[in-house]
Amino acid sequence: MNDSDVSKQIQQMVRFIRQEAEEKANEINVSAEEEFNIEKLQLVEAEKKKIRQEYERKEKQVEVRKKIEYSMQLNASRIKVLQAQDDLVSSMKEAAAKELLHVSYDHHSYRRLLRDLIVQSLLRLKEPAVLLRCRKEDLELVESVLDAAKDEYAEKAGVHSPEIIVDSKVYLPPLHPITMPMALTGKSFSILDFCSNLSNSTRFSKGIC
Repeated sequence: MNDSDVSKQIQQMVRFIRQEAEEKANEINVSAEEEFNIEKLQLVEAEKKKIRQEYERKEKQVEVRKKIEYSMQLNASRIKVLQAQDDLVSSMKEAAAKELLHVSYDHHSYRRLLRDLIVQSLLRLKEPAVLLRCRKEDLELVESVLDAAKDEYAEKAGVHSPEIIVDSKVYLPPLHPITMPMALTGKSFSILDFCSNLSNSTRFSKGIC
């Protein structure tokens, strides 16, 4: 083998080694690129997951705040409604009490009111015998409407006319803006306070108010 053949063979070997080296380098580059892309994708997905979790956490916080604010607004509205209702009831009670004072000076109207109160009391009590208490100054008026009240009650309730005993020993206090003119109790003497306090009616076992 002469020098020319040796040189050609060496050049072929060099080209072969170079080609293998280039292919190996390409393989390394491709593998490195794939690993880089995989790692990059994993990092991106991890960051996306963190962002989603943070968004969901903040979204839940916003929902909780909205619910709390709505509940507070609803409670405030309810309180306003209840307060308005209470104010309305108080004003109606006050107006009714003042009107009652005026009615007591109108003999005809007051007499009719006493009769209606007795009938309403009897309808609530539904007792065959009751004890009635009134103001001392109303005694004559009350006694004058008893028969009419008993007959009206008997007709409405479909029962016999009840026995009404007027208490001539214990009288109610004078009429003022928070009281009503009479009180009744049933035969069993369960206490019945017939609207004796317009601002805070006390309810008993047979209470009318």
